[in-house]
Amino acid sequence: MPKQSSCYLKTHHYVSEEQLCSNFTLKDAAIRDQLSKTLRKYRYAIGKLNDIIEYHSVIDIKNHLINLDKDLDFIKFCRKHIKDLIDAGRDGSASTFQTVMYSLVDYFKKNTVSTLEINERELIHYEKYLRSKRIQTRICNKTVVTKTVEGMSDAGVYNHMRDLRTLFKAAMRFFNNPQFEDIKIRYCPFDNYKLVVPPSTKKRNIKIHQIREIRNSNALGGSRAELARDMFMLSFYLCGMNAVDIYNLRKENIIDGRIEYNRSKTKRRKDTAFISIKIIKDAEPLLKKYVGKIHLRYSNSQNLNHAISAELKKLAKANKVSNVTLYWARHSFGNIARNKCRMSKDDVALALNHSDSYHKITDIYLEKDWDIVDEVQSKVISLLNA
Repeated sequence: MPKQSSCYLKTHHYVSEEQLCSNFTLKDAAIRDQLSKTLRKYRYAIGKLNDIIEYHSVIDIKNHLINLDKDLDFIKFCRKHIKDLIDAGRDGSASTFQTVMYSLVDYFKKNTVSTLEINERELIHYEKYLRSKRIQTRICNKTVVTKTVEGMSDAGVYNHMRDLRTLFKAAMRFFNNPQFEDIKIRYCPFDNYKLVVPPSTKKRNIKIHQIREIRNSNALGGSRAELARDMFMLSFYLCGMNAVDIYNLRKENIIDGRIEYNRSKTKRRKDTAFISIKIIKDAEPLLKKYVGKIHLRYSNSQNLNHAISAELKKLAKANKVSNVTLYWARHSFGNIARNKCRMSKDDVALALNHSDSYHKITDIYLEKDWDIVDEVQSKVISLLNA
């Protein structure tokens, strides 16, 4: 640390002109006493650093002292973390964590929750709460909406508690500064709390004839049922495109008869999850109908996805199909491509825009061939139209 360096540090103390002497020293004894306590705390914190202080700048030391007073409010941290995710374009993760945050507020019945209140014993009670039927109140479009929520299943509890664990560990990284031996959250309650074992993931795909039934189902023009049917089929035609990516499609994404975009869910990959998909004849009318227009009907992709899911459940029930969501179009496309069209797993993975950690080194040398995606798409759609 450079010698003679200086840096000013704000405190929570305020004085008026009457409380100062002409030379700007403190006249008020009560303020002097409060400042002395603050200075003693800072000196003690600096003294604990011992020899490692020599390896840090005066700005590092200032930030360390500021963090001594950092509020350990977990809900406040969650709000900041969620905002950071939204700013980074990770709306899906933000929405998931927002659900956890609101649930904690419901459980503790307050908007401020210390990290110390989230302990092993409380996690056990919280799990029981999640499994119980409860009243939930939310503000939706400036309207207070109250509804009864059914208890979660093992799968729901596992996903919820897993997400809470992720949030808590993010809070530990935010509040703790091991470099300065400043550990505000001393342990993770999830180290000893055992998450429920999740049930085996149910296969989320339907048969080719069931997809035809969805495609051929009648729906009133302009209705949500029509939207759900069209979105399911558009996703299937476009190799399992997600709702958020359909929502974000614009005319600029359509280039020379192809849709070119970066998959939102995995765009942080080194290849930015870019993919180019051929616009087949079946998809053309749906793209003309919805591209650049869905956002006028729904404010965000989550609302679109919820509307689609609600109507698909009704559509599935009417056609005696399993309780499907839009994501089933993606699973069904991949399943049919592999098991019915006999395409290789590598080719199916390319069409679904999956990352390939096993062949990561090989991928450095190979350019992606979109003709392979076209072939997978062509065989699946030909089977559908057979």
